[in-house]
Amino acid sequence: MQSPSLFFRSAMLGIFASFGLTASAHAQLTVDVDNSASEELVIAVPGLPTQQSIDTPAGNTAELGGRISDVIVTDLRSSGLFKPMGRNQVRAISYSEVTAPQFPYWNGTNASALIQGFVRANPDGKLTVGCYLYDVALETELTRQGFVVEPRDWRRAAHKCADSIYSRLSGESPFFDSRIAYIAETGPKGNRVKRLAIMDSDGANHRFITNGQATALTPRFSPDYKSIVYLSFLDGNPRIYVYDIGTGRQRLITQSTNPTFAPRWSPDGKWILYSMAIAGNTDIYKVSAAGGGKPQQLTFSPGIDIGGSFSPDGSRIVFESDRSGSQQLYVMDADGGNERRISFGGGRFATPEWSPRGDLIAFTRMAGNFRIGVMTPSGGGQRLLTDSWQDEAPTWAPNGRVIQFFRTTRGTGKTGIWQVDLTGRNERQLPTPVDGSDPAWGPLLP
Repeated sequence: MQSPSLFFRSAMLGIFASFGLTASAHAQLTVDVDNSASEELVIAVPGLPTQQSIDTPAGNTAELGGRISDVIVTDLRSSGLFKPMGRNQVRAISYSEVTAPQFPYWNGTNASALIQGFVRANPDGKLTVGCYLYDVALETELTRQGFVVEPRDWRRAAHKCADSIYSRLSGESPFFDSRIAYIAETGPKGNRVKRLAIMDSDGANHRFITNGQATALTPRFSPDYKSIVYLSFLDGNPRIYVYDIGTGRQRLITQSTNPTFAPRWSPDGKWILYSMAIAGNTDIYKVSAAGGGKPQQLTFSPGIDIGGSFSPDGSRIVFESDRSGSQQLYVMDADGGNERRISFGGGRFATPEWSPRGDLIAFTRMAGNFRIGVMTPSGGGQRLLTDSWQDEAPTWAPNGRVIQFFRTTRGTGKTGIWQVDLTGRNERQLPTPVDGSDPAWGPLLP
């Protein structure tokens, strides 16, 4: 997929010049991502007009303007920070209004912010999508972005626009233009078929990767987004594969007759961390991501050591172990040295994953029910974010502000992909065509 061009530089400068635009003043309209009591910011998102309706392989530009607006609305609403008013709640705008908002009207809508833009078909067959953010009260432009994409990538332009709005108003890194891998589950509770699947961060562009003949588990995107590592069981034997997203080919990294668990990438993509049980003792190993090398054992304590996750700088690993008598979280250096326990308090702790920001570790706490929580790498500041019957296996958004996990419904065994922000207030389920488990949120798309 070709990456969209960012910010109106080079070729895009000519487009802005044709509109007579100049650098905007910096207003103070912001949202607080850490305040669970803060009100959602009302933001108006009319459909994106087009100068001339032209047919493209993805639909005509007039239709695409409406669909792009809808994706922006969905993205912003899902963050829990915004209350967007979409094209069905506000009036349509003309192409000439894009850079000259009718502020008296927007002041009457209760909107604090306004997103306007355009869609234009280029002579080379690509699309230009413009995205502008305005402070309604101050009647000031806050930011402008532009993207040149293939028609098939129109959703990426919408996600990029939403990302730019989110970043400008929150001060945080974006996360909408990303993908999710997960395990798609079908069949009866006692005989589930588990396939590897991927989709956009909002559930669109869904596709199944494996056919279900072998059980797939615990996927993770590589740091460069080109591959997915996952665990496969065929005839009861575990194998770790790396699937190449571009070619559709996969290669075997390691296989064993011993129980094997939870492969994870190192931040530089050179190593794969996993756990393996030998003679009743489970330890953490790492193996070259190129395959064919001898695994290196990192833990040697009696008991079960499992679920390793690297810190973003690759210097440390968080994992779970029952060496103290119950499942707890430990941190060690990347070479296996300097092990120390970080989880204390009631219940058991499992499935730790280090935030891409490095400031927090997400986990599953089991104490009656299963809940998603976070703590600092030293074990401080422990907070639980969910309170359902069975929530587990957290995975971080690229910006480290939202956590995805899977929830099992009591009685039915049905599973679904959910997400929650760090306030614990904004929780929602992602749409999937079948049941879903073991989500893995990838980095921002290149």
